[in-house]
Amino acid sequence: MERILFLFIFTFIKKLFRYTLLMRLILKNTIALFCFILVIASCSKRNYNIDAETMVPQAEEKRRISFFKSTNSAPVAVAADTAKPNIELTADTTLVQVKKKKKRKKNKREFLGYRVKRGYTKYGSGNNTTIETFYYLPKYIEPSKYAPAKYYFNTRRKRIYKASTIDPKVARILHGPYKKMIGKKVVAEGYFYVGTRHLRWENYNRDFILLNKNHYEKGFPRDAIINYYDADRTKIKEVIPYAEGKLNGDYVMFHESGLRAWEGQYEDGKKVGIWIEYWPFRNRKHYEYQYPETSDSEQFEPFLYREWDRQNNIIYERGKLDKRTSAKQP
Repeated sequence: MERILFLFIFTFIKKLFRYTLLMRLILKNTIALFCFILVIASCSKRNYNIDAETMVPQAEEKRRISFFKSTNSAPVAVAADTAKPNIELTADTTLVQVKKKKKRKKNKREFLGYRVKRGYTKYGSGNNTTIETFYYLPKYIEPSKYAPAKYYFNTRRKRIYKASTIDPKVARILHGPYKKMIGKKVVAEGYFYVGTRHLRWENYNRDFILLNKNHYEKGFPRDAIINYYDADRTKIKEVIPYAEGKLNGDYVMFHESGLRAWEGQYEDGKKVGIWIEYWPFRNRKHYEYQYPETSDSEQFEPFLYREWDRQNNIIYERGKLDKRTSAKQP
């Protein structure tokens, strides 16, 4: 009986020991499997995704490295694979932006296709101090020979002049915005195009009340009547200025050769100021006639003021000189 009991106890202890060994083996295998899965999960990350993964929120990161849920392993791989193209696209886009040519800034010293320089002239004193700001062409360009009036800045006299003939040696052709101020108040403003009035021109009184407004197209009044010698309209005969339904502005007539024949000004349908008749060669003056200064003048008889011979010598000046044989009446 004691032998049987001993054999039973011995057999039980032996089985228990074997079971313990089996449990230890299972435990070791489980630990080894755990370590193997952990190593595999950590090694599956690629180097080029390190920067991309650092951008993933912390909650996303914890879910990605969890090895308890096998369903999350596949999305992690997909997110890692798609991160690199996004990084490369951003880099390429930045590179393109760096290499992209900058848009050309609008040049403030350029007007209607010509480079210009800014200038000003000042004269007078006190409340009558006059300041004219303007732009001019650095290089001389001859204004249109058919322009009724040509404007330039005289570098010697430091003034702006209106003339039919210009000396390139002392002239700076006006081109661009223009403004005239008397006593710090604007009295006139407009634009020039290669020495001629262009676009809108406005004149004001000392209280900045608009007196008149005219529109020009490269020297010609917008509503002017232009007559030609030829059917192709290449040779201008005369320019008759109209504004607000009346004769207003610079009148000019040309010889068929293109040289001037007559020039003068109209105001409210009447001739005013100096009217000039030219010889048919070299733009030389022949006669100057004086008309009233304004259209409001009454009982004014126009008269011959000056006369030149063919050699451009003055042969008559009213009240001062008379070398002519006969005077031409206006």
